[in-house]
Amino acid sequence: MQKHPSPAMIDVDAARDIALAQVMPLSDPEEVTLAAASGRIAAGDVLSVTSMPFFTCSAMDGFALSSSTTGSGVLRLPVAGTIAAGAGAAAPLRPGTAARIYTGAALPEGADAVLPVEETREEDGHVVLSRRPQPGENVRLAGSDQPMGARLIAKGQRILPHHIGLLAANGLARLSVVRRPRIAVLSTGDELARGARGEGQIHDANRPMLLALAEAAGAEAVDGGVLSDDLDGIAKSLTELAETADLVVTSGGASMGGLDLLRPAVAAAGGEIAAWRVAVKPGKPVMFGKVRQTGFTGLPGNPFAAFVGFHLFVAAQIDRLTGRAPTAFAQASARAEFSWRRSPGRLEVFPVRCLGADGSGPVRLERLGQGVSGTLFPLAEADGLAVVPADCGEVIPGQRLDWHPFCGR
Repeated sequence: MQKHPSPAMIDVDAARDIALAQVMPLSDPEEVTLAAASGRIAAGDVLSVTSMPFFTCSAMDGFALSSSTTGSGVLRLPVAGTIAAGAGAAAPLRPGTAARIYTGAALPEGADAVLPVEETREEDGHVVLSRRPQPGENVRLAGSDQPMGARLIAKGQRILPHHIGLLAANGLARLSVVRRPRIAVLSTGDELARGARGEGQIHDANRPMLLALAEAAGAEAVDGGVLSDDLDGIAKSLTELAETADLVVTSGGASMGGLDLLRPAVAAAGGEIAAWRVAVKPGKPVMFGKVRQTGFTGLPGNPFAAFVGFHLFVAAQIDRLTGRAPTAFAQASARAEFSWRRSPGRLEVFPVRCLGADGSGPVRLERLGQGVSGTLFPLAEADGLAVVPADCGEVIPGQRLDWHPFCGR
C-alpha cells in the first residue's frame, strides 16, 4: 500500500498569520439607521457636531438663585416662578428672588446655583433656604460634559448599546458602518443525514454551529448546505460560493483519508492551499488558502475540533475583514484546579468550568471532558476554553493557565 508523507505541522501563531493573510479588510461601507447599528463596526471616526450639555442647566430638582444673595441668618426669598425641563429659556431671574427648577431645565439668567429641594421649605409664596449654595453648585455648564468635535466612536470599534445612547444623545440618526462580511459555511460527507437520519449516518452539527458562530461574530452567515463525497460537486460549490462570499468555511474532508476530497476540490475550483496541518489538539487537519480571490478555511469534521478551529482562526479572519485588529485568543488568566499528564508537542485546547476565584487571585478552572474532538457534550457545562502550551507535558493544581471565557457566561 502506498503511503503519503505528511507535511510538517506549523505552530498556531504561524497558522493564524497565514489564515489572516487569506483575507483583506472590506472597503465598501454602508449607512444604517441607529436602530440597526448595534453590534456593527464603525467605518470611520464619528465626531460630535456640538458640545454637551447644549445649554447650562440644573443638575437636580430645587431652587435656582444667585449665590451672591446678601443677608444673614435664614434666607427667605420670594419664588418668582417655575422652570420645567424642555420649557425653553426662562425669563431672567430678578435679584433677591428664587425660581423653582427641575432637573435638566435651563438655568435662568441671573442664577448661578441650585439648592436641592430637600434643603428648603416653602411658605406663603416664599422659599426658606437652609444655607447659601456655592457658585456653580448643582449646575451643569454648557459644554462641560463633551466638547464639540469630540470623538464619539473610533473607526473599527464595535458599536455597543451604550454607544447607541451616546450617538442618540448627540442627535445622530444614521451612521456609516463596515459591511458585514459574508461567510459561507458548508459541510461535507456522505455520513451526514439530509433530513431523516439513515442507518450509519449522523446529524450535521458543524454547519449549524459554525453559522451561529459567524453570526455572533458580526458576519452575515450564508448556508452552503451539506455536500456528498464527490470531488466535482464540492469543487462546483466552492466556485459558486466564492463568487459572492468574503470567506468560505468548510468542515470535513480536510485530512488524508481516501474520501478527504477538500484539497483536490480546492485545486479543481481554481484555488490553492497556503498551509495545512497545524500543531493544535484537537484540529490538526486545518487548512487555509484561497478559492480564486476569496479566502478559504477548511476545518476538521470532528465537532469540537471545528469549534476550536473557528475560535482560533475564523474569528480572527472575520475581525480582519471588518477592519478590526484581530482579537487574540485566550488572553484571560486563571489557575488550574486539576492535575493532567499529556503528551507534549501540540498546543491543546479544552473546555473548562469556572469555579470562581480565591480572594483577589485569578479564577480557578476545572477541566471538562477528555478526548473531546468528536463530541460537543462537555460544552454544555463549559464556561470557556483553556489552552496548554505545546511544550507542556503536565498540569498541576495552581498552575497558571490562559483561557477564553464564553460571552454571556
